[in-house]
Amino acid sequence: MKELHRPSRLAPGARVAVVAPSGPVPEERLQSGLDVLRGWDLDPVVAPHVLDRHREFRYLAGTDADRAADLQSAWCDPAVDAVLCARGGYGVQRMVDLLDWEAMRAAGPKVFVGFSDITALHEAFARRLGLVTLHGPMAAGIDFVKNAHAQEHLRATLFAPETVRTITSGGTALVPGRAAGVTLGGCLSLLAAELGTPHARAGAHGGLLCLEDVGEETYRLDRYLTQLLRAGWLDGVRGVLLGSWERCEAYDGVRALLTDRLGSLGVPVVEEFGFGHCEGASTIPFGVAAELDADAGTLTLREPALS
Repeated sequence: MKELHRPSRLAPGARVAVVAPSGPVPEERLQSGLDVLRGWDLDPVVAPHVLDRHREFRYLAGTDADRAADLQSAWCDPAVDAVLCARGGYGVQRMVDLLDWEAMRAAGPKVFVGFSDITALHEAFARRLGLVTLHGPMAAGIDFVKNAHAQEHLRATLFAPETVRTITSGGTALVPGRAAGVTLGGCLSLLAAELGTPHARAGAHGGLLCLEDVGEETYRLDRYLTQLLRAGWLDGVRGVLLGSWERCEAYDGVRALLTDRLGSLGVPVVEEFGFGHCEGASTIPFGVAAELDADAGTLTLREPALS
């Protein structure tokens, strides 16, 4: 697994586009998130269909074509320096193949931020554009609007990435040890759903795999992990970072499952690393070379996430 191209960091006055590739966006939270971005001396612009709702499928922020058009237009706009997702939910897999990836590649690199359902876009940006992306808080997310740590860690990553080259979680080693590789991952259920799709990543070989999920029963988490194992997708992974398992079953049961499914890989595994759907989530860059120290609960980037 190779390192990916790092987009440029942001500077005061940078224009950032807010898009909604997945679920519908609460307007009040969106406005609060825009206020946070303006407080960082950024110039946020909202894509035309961010507040839409699909007429039939109310879990979607507008039609697939409109959500895709918003993302593509924002990415291809030379005045836009970064694209931030408003929220996750569900819907990226319905629109990701409607994007003109050749046009987006020609537009050049820029910063991309999101998590949860946005995992499918992290994978697409890695595979189709070869770009580092940021697994972090979203512009209309509760964590982004209300949590100081989530805000500050993302802000530092965007403006001064050299200050957050070591991400310290307070997590503990499920399997001790150190490992080096290239970061990737996201929401476990989305990574499992990507298997067999066009342009899907062949596997996590050589990677430091970040996993988290939300609202899943333990047997479903078992299913996703077992699917990845049976498909050989975890062969050659260098290490595993486990984030939050919010609104899943009691963590003792989740921990037992994670130990059962991942403990035999023979690589370091750190749990409760503080990214994902938890309160105060850290921003994790994907596509960068890093070293995991499971015993210390740290991830140290070889270079800053952004250039």
